[in-house]
Amino acid sequence: MSIRPFRDIKRRKTKEINVGKIKVGGNNPISVQSMTNTLTTDVNATIKQINEIHSEGADIVRVSCPDEESSRALKEIVKHVDVPLVADIHFHYKRAIEAAENGASCLRINPGNIGDVKKIKEVVKAAKDNNCSIRVGVNAGSLERDILEKFKEPCPEALVESALRNIRILEDENFSNLKISVKSSDIFLSINAYRLLSRITDYPLHLGITEAGSFIPGSIRSSIGLGTLLLEGIGDTIRISLSDNPVKEVKIGNEILKSLNLRERGVRIISCPSCARQGFQVIETVKVLEEKLSHIKTPITLSVIGCVVNGPGEAAMTDVGITGGNKGNNMLYLSGIQSKKISTNEMIEKIVSEVEKKASELENN
Repeated sequence: MSIRPFRDIKRRKTKEINVGKIKVGGNNPISVQSMTNTLTTDVNATIKQINEIHSEGADIVRVSCPDEESSRALKEIVKHVDVPLVADIHFHYKRAIEAAENGASCLRINPGNIGDVKKIKEVVKAAKDNNCSIRVGVNAGSLERDILEKFKEPCPEALVESALRNIRILEDENFSNLKISVKSSDIFLSINAYRLLSRITDYPLHLGITEAGSFIPGSIRSSIGLGTLLLEGIGDTIRISLSDNPVKEVKIGNEILKSLNLRERGVRIISCPSCARQGFQVIETVKVLEEKLSHIKTPITLSVIGCVVNGPGEAAMTDVGITGGNKGNNMLYLSGIQSKKISTNEMIEKIVSEVEKKASELENN
């Protein structure tokens, strides 16, 4: 049983492209990305972090390649991971060529930083030869000088003009396996730039609020910015940019998509904030359950409500539910129906067992 959305989001129709084995755009699910913060030259640490990010639910992982040693390291890294890698390139076009030759599935470039059109053409040739896609990554903090002089400051029109200019460069080389981002650390600037761009082009859009900040403010700012666009049907891939462990970026990204019914993955817990009516310690119970159920990837809904005010109603709409009762007699619900009373002492063990059982049933159907 799943909660039925009261509103289906009508996604903007975009071209389908390939990022390694992941299809982006078209009718494909919105993909979640993150980026390593290890030194790429530390191959073992980078492999470990990529696999952690992937295990948390990332579809694509970006890796910075600031120097030749980093782009060379990709050749060994790709042997030990099972997720497409995007090579993050700035300024030096040779790093992009090396990354394409060493196993990157996509090249993230800001052509404005590379500058010379001849160099960009060489990058495009390397992408074609190695079956790489390209992300045109426009950023409010690194616009081309003439565009910045024209508009006086970063604005939606400036970001979009930069994006269109760079798209034309790639299209002139008969290259269309590309996606675009127009990021800013300003929520309103980002939203309006993406809105404008989405009306002009049908290439897939990669959403993000760049330099969003630390975990709590960054998550909130990203949720507002990306959530607004996703509700309007805009966006084909997302990245939450946090000054924190990149695994947390994936957690937040997946939660945003799950909250909008745009993705189903893992256990979705509906829980109350708790109050004096609670029949058990809701907050601590939820923390324990999140940890014990983190291994489950099958979409399942679980309600954890401390009392009978909203508990039965929430439980009626979830796969598994628990409602607090008097003197530790809590009611377990399965598929929305009352099952039996269980004591607080046995509650967590029983919930975990029932969720795992439900996951197994769904996987085998």
